[in-house]
Formats: sequence, C-alpha cells, structure tokens
Amino acid sequence: MDSRRTKHHILRTAIMLLLVMMTASCKVSYKFNQSSIDYTKTKTITIVDFPIRSSYVWGPMQTIFNNELKDQFANHTKLSLVKRNGDLKIEGEITQYSQRNKSVSSEGYSAQTELSMTVNVRFTNNVNHKEDFERQFTSTTSYETTQSLASVQEELVTQMVKDITDQIFNATVANW
Repeated sequence: MDSRRTKHHILRTAIMLLLVMMTASCKVSYKFNQSSIDYTKTKTITIVDFPIRSSYVWGPMQTIFNNELKDQFANHTKLSLVKRNGDLKIEGEITQYSQRNKSVSSEGYSAQTELSMTVNVRFTNNVNHKEDFERQFTSTTSYETTQSLASVQEELVTQMVKDITDQIFNATVANW
C-alpha cells in the first residue's frame, strides 16, 4: 500500500511539474492598438454635429451623442479635431429613437419596454476613399415597465450612445 501511495505521489508530482513547465514555456501575448491609423498620412478628423431626425425626440440625446462621439476620437486617437476639411470626416443624423413593449407578464400586461436608437453615419476617408461608407448603427436596451421612462431615460440613452459610438469608432478607424 505504501509503495502504491509513493507511485501515486510521484505521478502527481510529475504531472504538476509538466503542467508548470508547459505554462511557463507558452506565452500568449495580445497587443491592442486602439486604432489602426497611419498618423504619417492621417492627422485630422472632422466630426459634424448629428441632428435628430427621429419623430420621437428626447432633447438632451443630441448633445450626449455629439459629445461622446467627439470624446471617443479625442481619447483613443492622436487625431486633431478640426471644423472642416479633415483627413477623416464623420457626419450623419440620429434617425430613430423609439420604445416598444418587449415582453408580456403572465397577467397579460407589458413587463418590459425596449428602447432603441439608430444613427445613420457617412464616413469619408480623404486619404483612402476605398474606406468611405454610409451605414446605420443601432443599439437597444430594456427597462422594467414598472419604471417610468423619465426615471431611466438618461442612463439608458447614455448606454446606447456609448454602444453606438464604440461601433462607429470600430467601423471607421479600429479595423479589427
């Protein structure tokens, strides 16, 4: 029995040693460069304020969106924001802001409401026009119907704006 215990201990030690050596010899390295901009050619960006073209409007949404989009590029690139004639240009409009019943409770009443926001974006790369596009970006979020929209609107709009501006950033300069 003692010899069996010793063999088991040696085998367990050998396996542990093998695992330690394998993990020590394997190195996974990730390097995330937040953008793939060639700063020798691309130095400026023009971001035109996006107006609201939706039939349903919440006033502060436009300012929240425009500020977040500009902050996204200011914080994650070395591009200088210029009023016109940028090497890159982003313009568009907030085309849809709506809410709808998402789920129904067992009593037949609305349990959750889905809030949705869509933005149309026109991107122009004056250094490489092959990258130009016009595309829509959408984000949705939900809230319990027991809450009023007025009590959660700012938080939910801010979340959707962050999601959409991340999508725009990734589509325009992240290229991953």
